[in-house]
Amino acid sequence: MEKASKVTVKGQVLIPGDIRKRHHIDPGSEVRFVEYGNVVCIVPVVADPVTAAWGMLPPWPSLAEELLEERKRDRARE
Repeated sequence: MEKASKVTVKGQVLIPGDIRKRHHIDPGSEVRFVEYGNVVCIVPVVADPVTAAWGMLPPWPSLAEELLEERKRDRARE
C-alpha cells in the first residue's frame, strides 16, 4: 500500500486515517522514525512489545506437549 502526504511548514505530516486505525495510532500515541538508507519508516511505539507481538507466529504445537506424546509412545512400545 502506498499513500502520500505533504509536510507542513512546521515539519508535520498527516498519517492517513485508515493507517492510524489499522495500527492503533491514536492522539497522543508515540511513533518512532527509523532510517534505512534513504528510506524513512514511521513505527508506532507500543507500551508492551511482548503483548503486541502475541499471535504473530503461527500456532505451533507446544514442545512440552510433543515431548509428552513422545514419552507416551515410548512407554507403549516397552
